[in-house]
Order: sequence, then structure tokens, then C-alpha cells
Amino acid sequence: MNKIDTGKIAGLIAITVWMSSGLLAQEKNDAIKAFNASIELMKTNNDSAILSFEECIKICEQVGDSAFEIQLKAEQVLPGLYLQKASNLLTVDKKSEEALAAAKKTIKVAEKYDNPKVADNARRIMIQAYSNMASAFVEKKENEKAIQAYDSILMINPDHLNALYNKALIYRGTDNGLKFEEAIDLYIGKLKTMGDTVKTEQASKIARDYFRIAGSKANQANKLADAITLLNKASKYGEDKSVYYQLANIYNKQKKYSLAAENAKKGLDLETGSAEDKAKFYYELGSAQAGKGETGNACASFKNSMFGPFLEASKAQRTNLKCQ
Repeated sequence: MNKIDTGKIAGLIAITVWMSSGLLAQEKNDAIKAFNASIELMKTNNDSAILSFEECIKICEQVGDSAFEIQLKAEQVLPGLYLQKASNLLTVDKKSEEALAAAKKTIKVAEKYDNPKVADNARRIMIQAYSNMASAFVEKKENEKAIQAYDSILMINPDHLNALYNKALIYRGTDNGLKFEEAIDLYIGKLKTMGDTVKTEQASKIARDYFRIAGSKANQANKLADAITLLNKASKYGEDKSVYYQLANIYNKQKKYSLAAENAKKGLDLETGSAEDKAKFYYELGSAQAGKGETGNACASFKNSMFGPFLEASKAQRTNLKCQ
């Protein structure tokens, strides 16, 4: 057996360690240079800086532990660069669709490198981009596309009030009562949860007016069952004297005199205007009372309705009833 030269082996080990440490130092140097070059590019070209930082991260991954701190710094910077790109596309270049795509990419990068703040800001950019797109669609009367854009906002933020409200307005404008009711109810529900009484009342009035007008049109077209349904929906959003008047008129047509009288009285309770303003309610009340055989009460009501457009009809009713 040959005798092992321990001194020679020790020397070889020393040379190998020296060469390895030199190689590692060189590789780490490459990572540092890549990082510094990326920092410089940030001052002039955001897109180039993104590519440069991505390359820097790859180099750091190849180097390993010695370049970990450099890699970590690059990973901290990169999501913000993607966010800046998305923001510039939205606010400077006014390119909503491209900003939307850039924001989606930003979220992926932010989630990869555990940066929830950047991800949240990217979602805000997405919401603004969708809002801009929806407004453009509305202007071009491309209502379905606008609805899709607002729905995309609501997928990101289900509590986004403007998206809910604008959806409701589109459905109102296209006379889609069912969808309008669904959207406005969601909107009002969230406002109530927030305790915003002013906006709740404003939205309730919009809904009340829509269904009142629709009910009035149905009444004029003699679609009495539809009219009652629509007017009852209007009542869901608060009391309205005109709704009570329409219901009184319809129930008189249907010879449901007790319901007609009840609604006429409710309308009178809400009407604070002049005697002429109250005339139409007294006329419907008188008609209901006459239908129920309450001649004395009907005569008094028709006397109170002898104003404006109800004057001649009220005189004729009093004559028929032989009122004193």
C-alpha cells in the first residue's frame, strides 16, 4: 500500500477552496452589478428597469445564498415598478384597457413576492380602468358592455357603491324594471348599512318615481293589475301622495271602493297644498263613498273637489246624487 502524502492533499484542498471562494465572489459581483444597473434604469426607463430587475433575480437565484440579500431587495422593488407602469398607462397615457392588463400582471407579481399593498393598489387601478371603460360604453350606448364592466368592478369590490348605482341607472334607462329593482335594492341596502340616510332617501326617491310613473302609464293603458303591482313596488320605497292617488283611481275602476277610499284618504293626509291640489283626492274619495252608498259623505267630498279640471265632473256627480 502506498503511503498517502497528507501534506499534498491539504494543499490541493486549500487551492480548491480558494478557487471556489473566488468564483462565488465573482458570481455575487455579477448580481451586484445587475442590481445597480437596474437601479440606474429606474431613473430613465421603467420597462427596461423591470426587465433588468427580473434578470437580476435570475442571476441571484443561480448564485444562491451569497446573493440572497440582493435578490430580496430586487424582489421588493419589482412589484412597485409594475404598479408604476399600470398607473402611467391609466393616468398619463389614458389607455384603460392596457392599464387593466398591466394591473392584472402587477397583482400576480405582487402576490409572488408577497406585497399585498401593491396588489391592493393594483386592484384600485383595475377598478378605475373598468370605470373609465364603462363610462365610454354608456356614452356609445353600448349598455351590455357597460354592465359587464360594472360587474367586473363588483367582482373586485362587492361594496363599490358607484358601480351598483350606475348599473341601476342603466337598467332604469333601458326600462328593465326587474334588473333596476334588483340593483337599486342592493345599493340602498348597502347605504343603510353605512348609515347614509341622505343618499338612501335620494336613491329611494329615484326608485319610487320610476315605479310610480310606470304604474301611472299602466293605469292609463287600462292594465290595472300591472299598475297595482308597479305602484305597490313604488310604495316599498316610501310614502308618495301621487301613488295613493293612482291606487285610489284604479280601485274605483275595479269597484273596490273600500280600498279606493283608504288610498284617497292617505293621499289627502300627505297633500299639504291648496284646495285645488286636494281636489283630485276628494274626487276619488267621493267616487268611492258613492260606490259604497255613503251619499252624504260623497256629496261633501265632491263639494271639496270642485276645483280646476275636476270642477265640472264634481258638479255632475253632485247633481246625480241630488246633493243639497
